Amino acid sequence: MSSGTHPKVVVLMGGPSAEREVSLSSGRECAAALRQAGYEVVEVDAGPDLPSQLQSHAPDVVFNALHGRRGEDGCVQGLLEWLRIPYTHSGVLASALAMDKEASKAAFRAAGLPVAESRLASKAEAMATHLLPLPYVIKPNNEGSSVGVYIVAEGANAPPQLSDDMPETVMVESYLPGRELTTTVMGDRALTVTDIVTSGWYDYDAKYKTGGSHHVVPADIPAEIFEACLDYALRAHRALGCRGLSRTDFRWDEARGLDGLVLLETNTQPGMTPTSLAPEQAARTGISFPDLCRWLVEDASCDR
Repeated sequence: MSSGTHPKVVVLMGGPSAEREVSLSSGRECAAALRQAGYEVVEVDAGPDLPSQLQSHAPDVVFNALHGRRGEDGCVQGLLEWLRIPYTHSGVLASALAMDKEASKAAFRAAGLPVAESRLASKAEAMATHLLPLPYVIKPNNEGSSVGVYIVAEGANAPPQLSDDMPETVMVESYLPGRELTTTVMGDRALTVTDIVTSGWYDYDAKYKTGGSHHVVPADIPAEIFEACLDYALRAHRALGCRGLSRTDFRWDEARGLDGLVLLETNTQPGMTPTSLAPEQAARTGISFPDLCRWLVEDASCDR
């Protein structure tokens, strides 16, 4: 431990991913909450010098507030394991599995969880012909926050021309109509269910811009669907081997009842501002933002 009363915590934030700005926001908020909780906190914008930064600061714990590739896919987790620095959230394998949408779907299917039909394809294939019945979605296989998502609507004559920054391999997935629901898992407990209300697709702007979406928490949905969300989220967390905090997203087609509830993906590094979905759910179950951040630090370890 550091010489202070509490452990010295390095908050990792920023980084090089497409979700850099969101991560900077998460990191600043978590750092402030941890200082409020009494910790000695150092904020580090993760870059190529990260190993030397970590060795220089010599933290007792790393609070991982990174989002997207390198911070959420097992890369930084592997570095922290190598340096033997305890860290928050999921370990190498769970992080890599959750970030790879097709790999995580294989784990969900094996656990008996409902997922959408999908396939991986080259970028060229996806632009050449419709690979699934309309409507469907094209998205990167390993990004989060709805980065690079294309919805191919019913009646589209041709597939979309994908942007140059889309990866060479993409996921093509059946479009699921219905409501957007999400459930946070904290350790071995599923917290509650949020109904995310937007005027259109729950894209990057809807997630992060003021007024982009409205959260109904706890969701006003039938008890059967509410309980299924809690059950599926906890089973998804366990199927991937997640640790600490995760958040699982669903689509629910009301007309089909329980058969219309489908798991989209599990996020091992949920947004961590006080108004983000996971902290908002924690607050509704009596856990303040500083207490949530403190719990994550206390839960930190190696060999996750």
